[in-house]
Amino acid sequence: MPVFPPVPLAEWSDTKETLHRFLQVVGKLRLANAPRRNHWWHVPFHLTGRGLTTRPMGFDPVFAVDLDLVDHRLEVTVADGRRTSFPLPGLSVAAFHRQLLGSLSALGLPATVEQPVPFDLADRTPFAEDEQHGAYDRAAVTRYWVVLGQVAQVLEEFAGRSYAKTSPVHHFWHTFDLAVTRFSDKRVTQPEAVDPVTREAYSHEVISAGFWFGDAQVPEPAFYSYTAPEPAGLAEEPLRPAAARWIESRGAHLALLPYEDVRTAADPRATVLDFLESAYTAGARRAGWDLAALRCPTAPEPR
Repeated sequence: MPVFPPVPLAEWSDTKETLHRFLQVVGKLRLANAPRRNHWWHVPFHLTGRGLTTRPMGFDPVFAVDLDLVDHRLEVTVADGRRTSFPLPGLSVAAFHRQLLGSLSALGLPATVEQPVPFDLADRTPFAEDEQHGAYDRAAVTRYWVVLGQVAQVLEEFAGRSYAKTSPVHHFWHTFDLAVTRFSDKRVTQPEAVDPVTREAYSHEVISAGFWFGDAQVPEPAFYSYTAPEPAGLAEEPLRPAAARWIESRGAHLALLPYEDVRTAADPRATVLDFLESAYTAGARRAGWDLAALRCPTAPEPR
């Protein structure tokens, strides 16, 4: 499979809808059983050599849930060596939910998913009742996993260029994107009406970068970056390469680079890094970050 293989949304949208809900079921289990971390860093999935993992969670016993996207199985492992697994293809969301809770119960593990309905998806059918979403194209899921792994390596390289406080490179199950975020030391005072999740995630100024596989707003896979709070004049800053652009998104501006322009470039990795650097420099300059102080010696000079 080539570096950055094609993943047009239209070719696997049904499978993506199913897989997204599978991840939300497991993600909500992680949310209920993981020790809390600042900025909700305890919630997302991390990548493994074969797929995704919740990482160890719970206590007495400690356990983890992994999605093997090469053999297409979900595996529950307990620190004492016990384990169980089941195949992913052929399951509706309701069947997946039932199988996971049954596997957890059989191992004596917490088997409750709080608020067992999809988060921020158009169809909010409860997981236990969702027989509609069951498409699972093995080749498409494997390709999704390959792209995740390749993009993660580029984001890791980008993350290593800054001395700023930086999040892990992690996969958010609610938005289905892979992201890394840099924080400044400036606290953000937010209105009372702001929800607790947003208040914690954006407690400080941030510049975030990542990749998603497409959605209703942007129906194609793309790399992105945003600065929050958005400083005045951000969208007037230049972006690289020429295919990158600013778009309006939920009342703010998002730097966007279509995946197709990356994967067909002469040097895809360098193209992504150049885009991320240009978007970061734009946000940092407009927000008044000290670019020189935050730049690691191996990072390129801002342009």
